[in-house]
Amino acid sequence: MLTYQEALDYLYSFVDYSATRLVKYSAQAFDLSRMTALLDLLGNPQRRYPGLHLAGTKGKGSVAAMCANALRLAGYRAGFYTSPHLQDFCERIQVNGGLIPPADLVAIVERLRELAPQVPGLTTFELTTALAFEYFARAAVDVAVVEVGLGGRLDATNVITPLVAVITSLSYDHMDLLGHTLAQIAGEKAGIIKPGVPVVTAPQQPEAQEVLERVAAERGAPLIQVGRDWLFRPVAHTLEQQTFEIWSSEEERQIRALRAAGHVAAWQPARLAIPLLGAHQVENAATAYAALMALSHAGLPLTADAVRAGLHTVRWPGRFEILQRGPFVVVDGAHNRDSARRLAAALADYFPGPSARRRVALLFGASSDKDVAGMLDELVPHVGHVVVSQAVHPRALEPDELARLAAGRGASVEVCVPVAAALARALAWAGPEDVVLACGSLFIVAEVQAAQAARVARP
Repeated sequence: MLTYQEALDYLYSFVDYSATRLVKYSAQAFDLSRMTALLDLLGNPQRRYPGLHLAGTKGKGSVAAMCANALRLAGYRAGFYTSPHLQDFCERIQVNGGLIPPADLVAIVERLRELAPQVPGLTTFELTTALAFEYFARAAVDVAVVEVGLGGRLDATNVITPLVAVITSLSYDHMDLLGHTLAQIAGEKAGIIKPGVPVVTAPQQPEAQEVLERVAAERGAPLIQVGRDWLFRPVAHTLEQQTFEIWSSEEERQIRALRAAGHVAAWQPARLAIPLLGAHQVENAATAYAALMALSHAGLPLTADAVRAGLHTVRWPGRFEILQRGPFVVVDGAHNRDSARRLAAALADYFPGPSARRRVALLFGASSDKDVAGMLDELVPHVGHVVVSQAVHPRALEPDELARLAAGRGASVEVCVPVAAALARALAWAGPEDVVLACGSLFIVAEVQAAQAARVARP
């Protein structure tokens, strides 16, 4: 019997595209026939429960987490598959908010180890996806919330036919793999749209929206657009939560007709609260709400109370997460230009500055295949000092190169490795009212979280 670490080592012994820079995103590298063959050998566990399938450049993890939590609180046994993890590999595979037990992971990896020689060319992500599908079947889930790993069309998760598909905000990321235009990227993400299966989309740029509409029409998939079919607006926010209102376009038409006819319509849209901060999370919450309503109509009934509680109590670490106050330590997984722009907006919204009263230190590290210059263009104008570092990951960009790019944008910069030392340095620079913002990759976020936990645990 394998140990837990041996099981992880076995999974990572295969080709792991998350740890390498892929030259070509193609059916040769991402071949769904391998995944189909492996699942056939397993008895196709993914067919034993309905699913919600999510793709997108940004926000798909947040939307998936909100949906899984609402389904759990509605009384369903809900599986949740996500990637990457922050601290523990088992975070990727959850049932009702609980991580897959290491013993169960080991048992399924033992089975996969017996089958893998029959399917040449398997990858780490394909095996992990099969592991998740098999665990959900063994755990007898009522529904599985499945997040795409990369792209959509050729992703290992795209062997399922869900009850509902979701495509969250699309922007430029993985361009060498998915395409250099939003239309090309949208075409890859639209690969999860299945004939006749409803698809919910977050608000999109026109170039991307046109592609999603065309593909949905071609496949006879009902298209539900947030911003058109579901309308929303932010109401208020604090450092603890934010509230928003959401209503359907049909409600809007009815109320306008009543008011036009001279009736006094005593109507208020649904008001919900989420603990996730930033205006982009309101958009994500509206997308999750629309997805849950679509699931409810597709055969998984949900009460309004379950949806409200699911959004209100969701936990999704590493997304504008405040780890401490005085000075503030904030971590965020922003890792492309669009997400950095949204992060800068959230920073200005929640922590106005820089100013004489409050300064911001940016603790930054990034992967070598990201638009680092674009991220720094968005972030540097909002900070007073930059500490660049390097996460322990094969794709992490050298800190000296990061420092050169940051300095070229007028930033006061220093290099500090490892990440724990960079956090200590940023905190030493910061005063009680200041902010240390750590971002650039989820790997940086994970190491800052671990370093902060170690600092708090010290006597």
